Amino acid sequence: MALDDLRKRIDELDDRILELLDLRARVVADVGRAKKDADLPTYDPDRERLILDRLASRAGRFPPEAIRAVYREVMSACLALQEPLRIAYLGPEGTFSHAAARALFGLAATYTDATTFEGVFDAVARKEAVYGVVPLENSSEGSVDNAVDALIAGDLLIRAEMELEVAQCLLSRAPGLASIERVYSHPQALGQCRVWIAKNLATAQLVQTSSTTAAVREALSDSRGAAVAGRLASELYGIPIVRERINDHAENITRFVMVSLEDAARSGNDKTSVAFSVPDGRGQLLRVLTIFDEEGINLTRIESRPSREKKWDYIFLADLEGHRQDPNVARAMERLRERCPFVKHLGSYPRARKA
Repeated sequence: MALDDLRKRIDELDDRILELLDLRARVVADVGRAKKDADLPTYDPDRERLILDRLASRAGRFPPEAIRAVYREVMSACLALQEPLRIAYLGPEGTFSHAAARALFGLAATYTDATTFEGVFDAVARKEAVYGVVPLENSSEGSVDNAVDALIAGDLLIRAEMELEVAQCLLSRAPGLASIERVYSHPQALGQCRVWIAKNLATAQLVQTSSTTAAVREALSDSRGAAVAGRLASELYGIPIVRERINDHAENITRFVMVSLEDAARSGNDKTSVAFSVPDGRGQLLRVLTIFDEEGINLTRIESRPSREKKWDYIFLADLEGHRQDPNVARAMERLRERCPFVKHLGSYPRARKA
């Protein structure tokens, strides 16, 4: 077939795709009215996840991840026709939290940035936003302490998680590395690039900022400054990328969570997060952990955090396989409440696909 004929065929297919997208939007509008009549929420993340999984599983020549990306935007646009979905994230615009929120909800959602993790949680608690997106841990730097503390202190639950590859870049208007005297960024980002900075910018002053985007703003006004941030920040603020992928570990993954007033329904491939304290005394932690083993539950993560109630008092956070509605998880939670002075359910949610 001649090139002109092939191009004409593509135009015909694009026209058909547009017709079907318009038809889909009309059906989605009918779904929205039906949900309103039944007093159901407009956005159903569990249904959305099932749709994306089903479509990706049917991939042919079109790559599965590209199918997810395309339909993420299709569903985001259709949802915006029903009711704008407001999402809170740790700002300003251009942070990795912003990138994670856009990956979860698409470009058609309405985004509101908060200056603190507590601000994200407060926006959702006050129903100024339907969901919040915050980073919880990084594969090389560990937990994001302020986010963990806000989760324990608040009343929101984890409804979903996602893993995002965090490729840190050095952004600057300086003519070269030798001209850079100051490096700005969030402590987590600086920590992820500690070795690279020591080797390549050994004499530069490290300046901590509240976010990677705040670092970019500092670097914009500092002719001898640079920021450690992501590609999205470079695109949004027009500051050149001097070096890409400067993080010390090639596989640099951050786990983000979506928080809401409710956690997720059981999917069959779930995780549950819980916080608990243990009584004082020898062997108490071992006795508590034995509960999970006796119930056949695998712990995927456990860490301790200062309780902030009294000195040298700690709270343990654990992620475990299973949903709170699973019989063995429900029994384990009940046994924890019988033994532990403090137990808090932090959410049950589908396990994330690997980044």
